[in-house]
Amino acid sequence: MGANHGVETEKKVVFTILGIFCLCVVAFVIYGVYWAFYDMNRLPKGEFLSEESSPDGKYTLRAYVTNGGATTAYAVRGELVFNEKEDKRKNIYWNYREETAEIKWTDEDTVVVNGVSLDVPDEEFDFRHQ
Repeated sequence: MGANHGVETEKKVVFTILGIFCLCVVAFVIYGVYWAFYDMNRLPKGEFLSEESSPDGKYTLRAYVTNGGATTAYAVRGELVFNEKEDKRKNIYWNYREETAEIKWTDEDTVVVNGVSLDVPDEEFDFRHQ
């Protein structure tokens, strides 16, 4: 009975370690997919188009156009600048097949970019996930 108990304990340890390893691999793959396809902080910088500040001056939305070369069309990236927090920026708008950006603030926390209304700072628009 003692030898059999030791084998069972050893099997439990091996399966636990194997399970933890598999969970780590799955978590790494999920993070890799997020990083490659969903992370808006990895967008290309682009060339500056225009910028508009919110009515209260708390935010500024800067628009940039990116050229993917011969294989892809132009895209517009909207970067929200937090004016009250030094150097804090966040990409909130990314749309394909656009070369211009029309930016209008409807109130202190709502901006419309090329017809897409966003509540800042939490809402984002990414054409890849529509």
